[in-house]
Amino acid sequence: MAGSYGVLLSQLVEQFHLQVAFASTDYDRVRLTAPDVFRPGLQLAGFYDHFDPMRLLIMGNVETSYMLQKSAQERSMIYDRLLCYKSPALLLARSYPPDAECMACAKRHDVTVLRSKEPTSNLASSIISYLVSELAPSITRHGVLVEVYGEGLLLTGDSGIGKSEAAVELLKRGHRLIADDAVEIYCASGSTLMGQAPELIRSYVELRGIGIINVANLFGMGAVKVRNEINLVVNIVPWSSKTAYDRLGLEEQYMEILGVQVPMLTIPISPGRNLAMILEVAAMNNRQRRMGFNAALEFTEAINRRFEENAGKT
Repeated sequence: MAGSYGVLLSQLVEQFHLQVAFASTDYDRVRLTAPDVFRPGLQLAGFYDHFDPMRLLIMGNVETSYMLQKSAQERSMIYDRLLCYKSPALLLARSYPPDAECMACAKRHDVTVLRSKEPTSNLASSIISYLVSELAPSITRHGVLVEVYGEGLLLTGDSGIGKSEAAVELLKRGHRLIADDAVEIYCASGSTLMGQAPELIRSYVELRGIGIINVANLFGMGAVKVRNEINLVVNIVPWSSKTAYDRLGLEEQYMEILGVQVPMLTIPISPGRNLAMILEVAAMNNRQRRMGFNAALEFTEAINRRFEENAGKT
C-alpha cells in the first residue's frame, strides 16, 4: 500500500515500465495523490475550468495529432500554459516522442516527461486501477484471511485460539490462503473491502509447536492468493456454557471496518468441533445470503405458517 502522502512517481514508472524522457529535479520525491489521470483535451484549446493539476497528464493519439497541426510557436504557448501548473508528470502514450517545444517547456517548469508503448485508453485505465488500489484508505488487523468457495473469510479471535490451524486445514481441503497473523485491509470502493498480506510475510503461516511454514512450497502455488475481497468476518471464541448463542442464525451481526459494514459471525469452539467444516458451511451460507436466500428466515417463516395453520383448525 502507498504511504500517507501518495504513490511515488518513480514507483509508477517501475510498475508500468515507463520510459523517462526528462526527469525533473524532484523526480525521486514527486508523489501522486489523486486516484485518477487527466487527458488534456479542452485544455489544449485554452479551457482550464475544472482542470485538476494534481492528476497525472496523459496525451495519446488525439492530443498529439492536434498539437502537430499547430505551429511551433503555438505549441510552445500551449505547453507553457499546460505545464505551468506543475502536474506530477506528462505521459505520452503509443510511443509518441515529445517534440522540442514540449521538452523545452517541461525543462522550464521542471515537469517530468514520460513515454509508454501502450495504447492510451488501456494505459489510463490500468493506471487508474493501480492508483485507486494504492491510495485507498487502509488499516492492518490481526487475523487470518482465507478464500473458501470464493468467499473471503476474515478470521479473528484471541491469539492461540486456532485461526492458523483452521487455515491449514482449509488449505488441505483445497481452499486458499491470503494472509496469516496480519491482514492489510483497504477500501477498494465505497462498499468493497480488499485484504492482503504484508509483503514480508506473504505465503507464510505460523503454527505453534512447529514454527513457520511456507504454504506455497508445501501445498503449491494454487494454495495462495495475493488479495481477496472480505465478504464475512468470523470471530472465533472459546465455548462458554454461560453464554447464550444464536441457534437459528436470525441475528445479523456486522463489524465496521473503514466505514464499511461487513457481515460477522461469532463461532464458539470447544474440543471436538470441526472448525474447518464449520467455516466451509459459513462461507457457503454467506454466499447464499448474498444471492438472496436466507435459510434461517425461510425456516422461521415455515414454522410460523404451521402455527397459523394449526391455530385455524382449533
